[in-house]
Amino acid sequence: MTETIQHPDGRVELKSLDNIKASPLYNDDLAPVPVSRRNWTTYNYAALWISMAHCIPTYMLSSGLIGAGMNWWQALITILLGNSIVLIPILLNSHPGTKYGIPFPIFARAAYGTYGSNLPALMRAIVACGWFGIQAWIGGAALHTFFGAIFPQWHTLLGGKPGGHTPTEWISFLLFWSINILIIYRGMDLLRKVENWAAPFVLIMTAFLLAWAIWRAHGLGYLLTEKGKFTTWSQFQIVFIPSLTAMIGFWATLSLNMPDFTRFGRSQREQAIGQTIALPTTMTVFAAMGVIITSAAIVIYPNLPMTDLWDPIKLVAQFKAPLVIAISMFTVVVATLAVNIAANVVSPANDFSNAFPKWISFRTGGLITGILGILMRPWRLLADPSGYIFGWLLIYSGALGSIAGVLIIDYWIVRKKQLALADLYLPNGAYKYIGGWNWRAVLATGLGCAVALVGIFIDPKNPWHHLLDYAWFLGFAVSAIVHGVLMKAVPPEQPVVVAAAAA
Repeated sequence: MTETIQHPDGRVELKSLDNIKASPLYNDDLAPVPVSRRNWTTYNYAALWISMAHCIPTYMLSSGLIGAGMNWWQALITILLGNSIVLIPILLNSHPGTKYGIPFPIFARAAYGTYGSNLPALMRAIVACGWFGIQAWIGGAALHTFFGAIFPQWHTLLGGKPGGHTPTEWISFLLFWSINILIIYRGMDLLRKVENWAAPFVLIMTAFLLAWAIWRAHGLGYLLTEKGKFTTWSQFQIVFIPSLTAMIGFWATLSLNMPDFTRFGRSQREQAIGQTIALPTTMTVFAAMGVIITSAAIVIYPNLPMTDLWDPIKLVAQFKAPLVIAISMFTVVVATLAVNIAANVVSPANDFSNAFPKWISFRTGGLITGILGILMRPWRLLADPSGYIFGWLLIYSGALGSIAGVLIIDYWIVRKKQLALADLYLPNGAYKYIGGWNWRAVLATGLGCAVALVGIFIDPKNPWHHLLDYAWFLGFAVSAIVHGVLMKAVPPEQPVVVAAAAA
């Protein structure tokens, strides 16, 4: 067996990759990162989350909750609570990345098997493709508005509206899409640099927009006096529970694949502190900006429909000064680019590479992600806030929660943080199970998804329909319990806990 080096800080690396390089489950993009190349600091992880949180969908979350009937403090508490909850699985699944230097799909091989890991990886990848499309459409819309501010005839330059949108809208979308793919082809180090400067830039520019909105609305009077539609808990919980689940669903993707980033971490302490400081605080602060700006916009533009008020791109388009529009849209482009690549390309690129390691590289996986993102028609997903929050976010949170339950119980309880690093890359190693599949993890995930999503198929008038409101929680709990019980009651032939470095 390939020997490992055990560092005093708990990080593990292989002494040599020679024994695994010939394996069909290996390629250089999926290989464990040597300790010498793990150079991400506390600031890098904080900047990563700040830049990912400073995006239009975060703004839309708060605006959408107000549109659903919440007042400002109800919306912010919902967002803060949801992000504080999802931080827990994020940190738990971040640990193996820093300890072993492995990306998410390789980590998933321990629980699901060397080939079974493709199930959670591809489930995560499909969701990411949808998110990639959403962000690319938003970025394209920002570019479209940016070009329109510079060239007044841009919007009608090519006439017509094929597919409900002008040709210049489609051109802007495809241009932004291409920029994303170009950065991915340059690699992870460029991504780190983009995140580092994008984070403070977007925050500063949003603060300027916030100040303008407060000035134009003559203060925060409207916001502070708005009471919302709900006067009792029974009324409020109808919106609060699914909204809370949707908030968790917003980052349920990253709660699985944070090893894709923490594999580059200098220490467990640095990655944990950076994430803990940045995620819940940044999401809440940026959402608060969205709440204030949207509330002010109601006063400033009383005749605009809510679908325009909750979308900052359409809101900024109301400005008269071309320079202001251009600067604002450039900010949106930078923000959307930073979050899209980090949150929606890195993981599926690795996931598709994991499915066919010898045929699909990280770059090819990124290209596949981009193509599928277009085919998922993101302009439909963003048609209205209710479909975005209570449809897209709510439903997929149940599926991803089911995967998180298996991964966390397997790593922390079943294996007690011990992995045979080299065996994760070997077809006949400790994680081969039956034909490379651990049926226990697959069954647990299936049952978690079934319980979490059964409400979709139940009449909305039936009380059992509201199981869907708790999708992430149900999926997580059911899959974790089932997997833990099955691994104990029907253990695999291979020894579960193997010799490895201390935690």
